[in-house]
Amino acid sequence: MSIHPQIIEKDGRKEFVILPYEDFLQMQEEIENYEDLRTLREEKATAHADPTRSLDEVLGEIGN
Repeated sequence: MSIHPQIIEKDGRKEFVILPYEDFLQMQEEIENYEDLRTLREEKATAHADPTRSLDEVLGEIGN
C-alpha cells in the first residue's frame, strides 16, 4: 500500500495529516480486514473446546 500524506504543522510541530480520499478508503479497508482477521483468530482460539458433530449427524438432523 502506498499513501501520499500531506503533513500540516502548527507551531513548528506536526499537527495534522491530509490524505487523498482514495488513500483513506484503502487504509479503511485494510483496518477492517485486520479487525476481521483478529476476530476470526480469537474465535478460532476459543472454539477448540466446543463440541463437534460429524456431517452425517447434521445431515440426519436436517432430514428429520
